[in-house]
Amino acid sequence: MKKMNEYLIAGFGGQGILFAGKLLGNIGLIDNKEVTWFPSYGPAMRGGTCNCSVCISDSLIGSPVVDSPDVLIAMNGPSYDKFINAVKKGGKAFIDNSLVDSKYDGSDIDCFYIPATRLAAENDLKGMANIIVLGKVIKETGLATLETVKAALEVSVPAGKANLIELNMKAIEIGMAN
Repeated sequence: MKKMNEYLIAGFGGQGILFAGKLLGNIGLIDNKEVTWFPSYGPAMRGGTCNCSVCISDSLIGSPVVDSPDVLIAMNGPSYDKFINAVKKGGKAFIDNSLVDSKYDGSDIDCFYIPATRLAAENDLKGMANIIVLGKVIKETGLATLETVKAALEVSVPAGKANLIELNMKAIEIGMAN
């Protein structure tokens, strides 16, 4: 059976939303899947809202737009409020509860609350809360192996910042452990 998963990653500009989407897309590409990556920016880059739609499929993808994600990553309160009710029944939501106080009161989706921003600060991984949450997504969805994630990081991280690959792997592992 052919399968497609739709991901929506949302937060403030500067939280690495688009990088997380790029990494997710590269994971799909390395696994020989069809992939779309579709960024959306608010009126301001840093501090404004942004989100990123990623589709990963065994077959051709008709549209890059994700209206009802299988997986939502909400990195801040406004993104949580805007997108939590759009998650497909049976889907999963991953919420940075360092920045989101709300709790979903339905039973139709699985919610995972990760204190990603706090964990990033405690582990000297400033700016990597997005990757910590992605680690939790990988664990809970079975999206990829650590080998695939590392290979995706190697193509996602610019050559001049290659030293960040191991820090990103550390962030993935922290997310998987929580």
